[in-house]
Amino acid sequence: MEDKKKLSLLDSTTLIMGSMIGSGIFIVSADIAKQVHTPGMLLLAWIVTGVITILGALSYGELAAMMPKAGGQYVYLREAYNKMIGFLYGWTLFSVIQTGTIAAVAMAFALFTGVFVPEISPANIIFSIGSFGVSTQQVLAIAVIILLSWYNFRAVKTGAMLQNIFTIIKVLALLLLVILGLYFGMHGHGSAENFSPAFPDVIGWTTISIFGAALTGSLFSADAWNNITFTAGEVRNPQRNLPLSLLIGTASVIGIYILANVAYIYVLGIDGIAAADNKRLGSVMMQNILGSNGNYFMAAMIMVSTFGCLNGCILSAARVYYAMANDKLFFRPAAKLNKNGSPARSLVFQCIWASSLVPTAIFSTTSCLPS
Repeated sequence: MEDKKKLSLLDSTTLIMGSMIGSGIFIVSADIAKQVHTPGMLLLAWIVTGVITILGALSYGELAAMMPKAGGQYVYLREAYNKMIGFLYGWTLFSVIQTGTIAAVAMAFALFTGVFVPEISPANIIFSIGSFGVSTQQVLAIAVIILLSWYNFRAVKTGAMLQNIFTIIKVLALLLLVILGLYFGMHGHGSAENFSPAFPDVIGWTTISIFGAALTGSLFSADAWNNITFTAGEVRNPQRNLPLSLLIGTASVIGIYILANVAYIYVLGIDGIAAADNKRLGSVMMQNILGSNGNYFMAAMIMVSTFGCLNGCILSAARVYYAMANDKLFFRPAAKLNKNGSPARSLVFQCIWASSLVPTAIFSTTSCLPS
């Protein structure tokens, strides 16, 4: 039998980075800035988020190395507690967490596609049943869920290859945003004075409690790194590659996020960040330095980002339902793999339920997670 463990260190790392980078980095700093009021505290929020994320990832890396099986978090909970806890987590993942994420991210992709194709709009209703209408935006969201679910019927390496491509593109695009922000910031569109005063004159318990609340957005924007553990059974040399990919992936994304916030501060200042229209911070900065073309740049960037995030979520979560089905805790047909070694039936169940959630999905842009 052909070895199922086809995910390399690169594949594992791009799956982590691609799942983490949604659209939160372009938005949530506006909310954080409104709460902390100073550039130093804004950057500190992302640094603390990075430390927490990397420590969490390293802990998961140890668990994944000890139990390199499909299912990740489900397996850890089952082994640490009992099957009932694993059952509750797995069904919550299926009914709300992952399928809701897939629906929301698909809606985000459709929303930003509408920037280039105005016909794709929540106002463009194709047909109605009573007071319930189906829009072109919802149809596109469902179509992309079906497309990526079908694509992942292939061997896991094929899905990982698509993930590699989109992750590399969006990382390069995010780095371009950082470079443009810093370059234009240093050439008349920003000021180094925006970094001072860096911290409040007095830091007391009130400041600390507000700072703790502000971490909510940055922590959610750095989430979804655990998706790689769902596919642990298909990673080559998991004892080495899983912890290493978690460290490299999370540290790289957090590093880019911190640089992006440095660019935001340089160009817009803390008040400009807090006042960003509809929290679309990335768009405001790019409009500041590129004019009207900045809108199109950001729309394309978020389309690439959400598409890659969506593929990572669809590819990884289906492995959890497969593991549950093998424990007789999920629909039994999901326990079978297709000829490519892919949990195709799990993908079908996930696709159907996620698609059914699209009409009620609340678009959220904080991360890969609908939070």
